[in-house]
Amino acid sequence: MVNEYEIKKQICDIGKRIYDKGMVAANDGNISVKLNDNEFLCTPTGVSKGFMTPEFICKVDRDGKVIQANKGFKPSSEIKMHMRVYKERPDVNSVVHAHPMYATGFAIAGIPLTQPIMPEAVIALGCVPIAEYGTPSTEEIPDAVSKYLQSFDAVLLENHGALTFSDSLLAAYHKMESVEFYAKLLYISKQLGGAKELSESQVQRLYEIRRQFGLKGKHPADLCPNAKAGQPSCHGCGGNCTCGSKGESDMVAEITKRVLAQLGKN
Repeated sequence: MVNEYEIKKQICDIGKRIYDKGMVAANDGNISVKLNDNEFLCTPTGVSKGFMTPEFICKVDRDGKVIQANKGFKPSSEIKMHMRVYKERPDVNSVVHAHPMYATGFAIAGIPLTQPIMPEAVIALGCVPIAEYGTPSTEEIPDAVSKYLQSFDAVLLENHGALTFSDSLLAAYHKMESVEFYAKLLYISKQLGGAKELSESQVQRLYEIRRQFGLKGKHPADLCPNAKAGQPSCHGCGGNCTCGSKGESDMVAEITKRVLAQLGKN
C-alpha cells in the first residue's frame, strides 16, 4: 500500500504537470485524493500548483475540516466541490480541478463538448456537459456539479474551468488531459469549417468497444440522461449500454491501438 508521503509526492507531480501544460495560472486549480472514508489529502489554497512540495499538502475529513496542515497552509477554498464528488460517487478516489485553455473557453462560451469527432474521446469521455455557474468556495458549485455526477466523469464549469474525477489520481489527471485535447481539436476543426462527426453506427461500435473493455466510471453510453428521458442521447447510444468493472487508466493505451482497427472491420 502506498504511504501518505508518496501520495503527497504524486499530488505535487500532477500539480506540476497541469502547471507546465498551461492548465492553470498562478495559484489556480486544486487536487485531492481519498485515503479512506474520512481522510483526504488536498492541495492548499494560495499556492502555485507548479511549485508544491509534499509538506504543502493538507489532510481534511469528509466535511472538509482540517485534520493536519503545516503552518502557513490551509485547504483549497474549493474543497466543498471535491467533497461533494466523493460523497455522491463512492467509486471516485481522486478529483482534479483546472482551467485548461480550450476547455475553459468552451465553458465560458457555454458550449458543451458533445460532438463525436474522435474515437478515443467517445470511448473515454462520451461527452462533457457544462455545470451551471456558481460562486467559488460556496455550495453553489457543488450543487451545480451534483446533477451530473451519476452520468459523467468530467464536467465543464460555466465561466470557470473543468473538473475531472476517477478511481485514481493518474486516471483523473488523464481525463483532464483528454478533455483539453478534445476541446482543442474541436476548436481547430471549427476554424477549418466544422467537424466531420462520426456516424451513429460508428459511435455504436465505439460504445461496444467500451463495453468489451469493461471500463469503470460513468459514461453517457451507460447512463445518458437524455436517453433515460426518452430523448436522443448525446452520441446516439440509445441508453442500452451496461456499466463496466475494470480500471481505466491501464487500458487507455490499448484502446487507442485497437480503435481504428475495429472501425475498419465491416
